[in-house]
Amino acid sequence: MKSGIHPDYRPVVVEDASTGKRFLTRSTATGERTVAWTDGETYPLLVVDVTADSHPFWTGAQRLLDTQGRVEKFHRRYGTRVAPARKER
Repeated sequence: MKSGIHPDYRPVVVEDASTGKRFLTRSTATGERTVAWTDGETYPLLVVDVTADSHPFWTGAQRLLDTQGRVEKFHRRYGTRVAPARKER
């Protein structure tokens, strides 16, 4: 690796904005806020909207979409197309 061209990779604390859960990880991202961690050290704090703690895929709280309405909207917009007949050999 070339020296002097890569950003610093350092420990940061990431906080989920919706649940408030925090975890320590490493990142090149920086934040202006800092927080004292359980080991007594102070780390930059990154507040994010979604983590595995609040993502619907991981929590099992996925929402059902109105797929029937979406299909009808597609057909109204683009119409139904008939595939050309296949030639038999």
